[in-house]
Amino acid sequence: MRRSLRLLAIIVVAAGTAPLSLRAEPGTLPGVYDASQAHVDYMLKCQGCHRPDGSGDDRSNPPMRGVVARFLGVPGGREFLGRVPGVATTNLDDARLANLVNWALYRFDPGHMPANFTPYTPAELGRLRQDPLRLDRVATRARLVAGFAPDP
Repeated sequence: MRRSLRLLAIIVVAAGTAPLSLRAEPGTLPGVYDASQAHVDYMLKCQGCHRPDGSGDDRSNPPMRGVVARFLGVPGGREFLGRVPGVATTNLDDARLANLVNWALYRFDPGHMPANFTPYTPAELGRLRQDPLRLDRVATRARLVAGFAPDP
């Protein structure tokens, strides 16, 4: 099954059929050095739980669409994103993980991206993933979400 998904992802990217928003030119999304690779990594590592459109299920796999960048605006939110289990324990190296996390922020929540966003670096994610959230992830997420500024 994994091999089939990987092959499908490669074919989609190679054929150039990914939506334009997923085929960003290098340098157009700060911190994203390869949007096509990030998209493939998302398909292989994230979308099984968070769904292809980032909608999640709002129970065990929270939505990213329209929400994920909001964590960058609350104290502890940036760190939270680097420590959630799916990020902290994935088998991607720190550079590919930074590429993926930065891409996901732009892809699923461009409307909440801070103007002064500093992209995640491999070193930062390497540090954060040393202390993954486990049982406290749900309570931590709820506390952070309660601190979100209201949408205009």
